[in-house]
Amino acid sequence: MLDLTPDEWTAIGLSLKVACVATLASLVPGLLIAMLLARGRFPGRALLDGLVHLPLILPPVVTGYLLLLSFGRRGTFGAALAEIGIVFSFRWTGAALACAIMGFPLMVRAMRLSIEAVDRRLEQAAATLGARPSAVFLTVTLPLAMPGILAGAVLAFAKAMGEFGATITFVSNIPGETQTLPSAIYSLTQVPGGEAGALRLTLISVALSMVALLVSEVLARRLARRLGTG
Repeated sequence: MLDLTPDEWTAIGLSLKVACVATLASLVPGLLIAMLLARGRFPGRALLDGLVHLPLILPPVVTGYLLLLSFGRRGTFGAALAEIGIVFSFRWTGAALACAIMGFPLMVRAMRLSIEAVDRRLEQAAATLGARPSAVFLTVTLPLAMPGILAGAVLAFAKAMGEFGATITFVSNIPGETQTLPSAIYSLTQVPGGEAGALRLTLISVALSMVALLVSEVLARRLARRLGTG
């Protein structure tokens, strides 16, 4: 069994908290935007698609710096938020925000592809029987797209667990406050004798990612069988 230090346990717990909060906070906005991109036809659709995927193209450090300019204590939005007690910069909440933004494109893409794969004739049949658009979405589209939604959530979670560049730029590397697994691994590689600790945390990171992927696969298979599609 790996003999982890208290600081290493703290980094693991913080990473799990940040990844869970980032994923859960992204679910509803991600699903709405995925639905909009999959079903909507409106001016600026290509621009919205580009903005959603922008974090995949930009260097993570650039994303982190933009977050610092926007949500730092003196940032465009950060100054106003700080007045009401909401602070992101150099806090774990800022790490969750950075991870959510970095994982958002992966989540939206998986959800969008799953929604686009839903047979429109099933939705039209439900509408013909008198179901409202909201009821069609909740009873037809959402259940059929659920495997893709789960996949998107797992991708976002895995991305959050491994995010480094945007996080360390926006919230720094403060032990116990913003030091997630990747930041802790980086810190250990910079000190003499830290290789063993870095290896321990690397193994933990790989194990957590594998567990998340396996759980997602099991849930998706069970859901597919329940829907009669697998």
